[in-house]
Amino acid sequence: MRRACGSPAASTDFILPFDNDTPEPRLTAEVSDAVRQALEGRLGLRVATEATADAIVRGRVVRYDPDMPQGVQAGLGQVKVTKRKVQIIVDVEIVNQRDGTTVWKRQGLSVDGDYDPPAEPDGRKAALAKLVQQIVDGAQSQW
Repeated sequence: MRRACGSPAASTDFILPFDNDTPEPRLTAEVSDAVRQALEGRLGLRVATEATADAIVRGRVVRYDPDMPQGVQAGLGQVKVTKRKVQIIVDVEIVNQRDGTTVWKRQGLSVDGDYDPPAEPDGRKAALAKLVQQIVDGAQSQW
C-alpha cells in the first residue's frame, strides 16, 4: 500500500467493532475506540464508511484477564497482593480494501498493564496503550 512517493496509500480507514470472546462487554468499544484514535492521531488516517475506506481494520478480543497477581507481600498467615496486571489478547488484521490483501496481521497479540489494587481500570488503560502502539508499529512497518 504505497504511493509512488513512498507514503501510505491508505488515507482513510474503517474500523469494524472488535469481536469480543470475553465476558467483559466494555472491551468491544474500548479496544475499537483506542485503535481508531491511534490510527487517526498517529498515522493521520481519516475514518470513512466501510464502502469507501482504503483500509479495513478488524479484530477479536480473544482473552481478558483483569486480575493477575504481580507482586505479593508476606504477612502472618496470609499473603497480600500489592500489584496486579491486566492482560488482553487480541487477533487483529488490517486489509487493503482496494485489492483485498492483508497489510498487517497478528494473532495472539498479548499486552498487559500493571496496576495497584483496586485500580483495575488503570491497568486496562495501560494495556490498551501498549496494544495500539503495537498495531500502529505493525501498520507503519508495512507502509
